[in-house]
Amino acid sequence: MVSVSRARQLGKYFLLLDNMLVILGFFVVMPLISIRFVDGLGWAASLVGLALGLRQLTQQGLGIFGGSLADRFGARPLIVTGMLLRAAGFASLALADQPWILIASCVVSGLGGMLFDPPRSALIIKFTRPRERGRFISLMMVQDSAGSVLGALLGSWLLAYDFHYVCWTAAGLFCLAALCNATLLPAYRLSIARQPLKAGMHQVLSDKAFVRLVLTLSGYFILGVQVMLMLPILVKTLAGHAQAVGWMYMLDSLIALTLLYPLARWSEKRFSLHSRLIAGLGIMTLAMVLVSLVQHLVPLFVLIGLFYLGSSLAEPARETLLTSLANPAARGSYMGFSRIGLAFGGLAGYLGGGWLYDLGHQTGHSAFPWLVLGLIGLLTMLALWWQQPSRQPLVLRPLPGLH
Repeated sequence: MVSVSRARQLGKYFLLLDNMLVILGFFVVMPLISIRFVDGLGWAASLVGLALGLRQLTQQGLGIFGGSLADRFGARPLIVTGMLLRAAGFASLALADQPWILIASCVVSGLGGMLFDPPRSALIIKFTRPRERGRFISLMMVQDSAGSVLGALLGSWLLAYDFHYVCWTAAGLFCLAALCNATLLPAYRLSIARQPLKAGMHQVLSDKAFVRLVLTLSGYFILGVQVMLMLPILVKTLAGHAQAVGWMYMLDSLIALTLLYPLARWSEKRFSLHSRLIAGLGIMTLAMVLVSLVQHLVPLFVLIGLFYLGSSLAEPARETLLTSLANPAARGSYMGFSRIGLAFGGLAGYLGGGWLYDLGHQTGHSAFPWLVLGLIGLLTMLALWWQQPSRQPLVLRPLPGLH
């Protein structure tokens, strides 16, 4: 029992190290893609949104295959291969002077994420006990926020010299993450027994309640991905310089470091996971609607802070809910499929958001994209409320079996 406890503790430390490298590598380059290609090179936002959406669709839409492969072959080979593919995708962004190169780079990056993301999520389940899982996920999300601001600040600083440096730094961080996984991560098995790929996929797809929840979360992610597309463009437009995007992520980090973990601890004792998710999404939706009225930088940052506050309430509940519903017999497959909502929502959010941004810019109706996002958020809230086990009022006792 002592050795198992020790292994869990070491595993959690490794996950925090691995997560910091991944978040740094991702946020060095991703928030700057829309600025580089839309604002810098003058490409259509819908085109850049298509490239980003295809990355999201490739990574999350095929995640069930990556998860099933991890159930069959273990976590380490999938994670290492995926990290190296991600590094190759980010490095090739430096060469993107044609739309097809940008799209190809994003797809390669997405294939890498398809391989490494599901087993990394499944390792969280393996290394944490149910009663501590929500708090550990909240801790990782605090780390995500700190890493995102550091990555965005580093990326915006490098962008002042050359976009090539941004891409190469991101690729180097993922190579370092691959090396750490290859040398430090034991050859862990994710599921309680090895099984054919089709068996794990069939088990997930037969779980209708899980499938319905995952698909509903597409609406949540349509709002969430705008911190990578429309919000950076709007911040840069109102501020007049790209460094302000780093300020946006600094605000996210400040809110996460001060409020995310205490908010998760306070809310988990009083409300169900569904209730926390719906309430957080409601705050995010309100912020998106109010952005339609903003014409100055300071009010925009106030609303971005409100959006991040809602995300700080919703995101730990969303991830904990999904991990709690995963069947131990097919953890990788469940966590792979749980990303389908992010795949559909990410594609719709990037492609639709880019199209709406272009349309609003061309017609002079700049508020229109944000009002559409508000409507999507409202419909998603209603769908999530309907799926609650008993559809009781928003304030509930914790759901049995989820804490």
